[in-house]
Amino acid sequence: MSQLYQSLSHSEWDCKYHIVFTPEHCLTTIFGEIRKFLGPIFHELARQKECRIIEGHLMPDPVHMCLEIPPKYAVASVVEFFKGKNAIARQFSGKQRNFNGENFWARGYAVSKVGFELEAVRHCIREQEIADKGGQF
Repeated sequence: MSQLYQSLSHSEWDCKYHIVFTPEHCLTTIFGEIRKFLGPIFHELARQKECRIIEGHLMPDPVHMCLEIPPKYAVASVVEFFKGKNAIARQFSGKQRNFNGENFWARGYAVSKVGFELEAVRHCIREQEIADKGGQF
């Protein structure tokens, strides 16, 4: 049982989520060009929040990831942390500041708790990879 769960000072936990979010509609062409660079960026952002990306894939439009999040962080705050890093948008758009109110990521996201269906979710994400090999991370 200890192999399934991780521990904090006063809790044992196993919190995995399937998260899907997309770039802003007008940026899908830009996203197609830079998505190969986003995998390492997402892994670094996950480490900063003490999270772990179990499986991930960047389709030409949506981002699919299976993410392990400690219970001390809300899922919404972690997703917004990933999407709120405007340095990603500035780095790839060549702008120093975002004067036009442009957003790199669309406003919403989808999330579901994985629980014991981890292999089913990983299989679903891998099926996305069959359709598109360029965005695996």
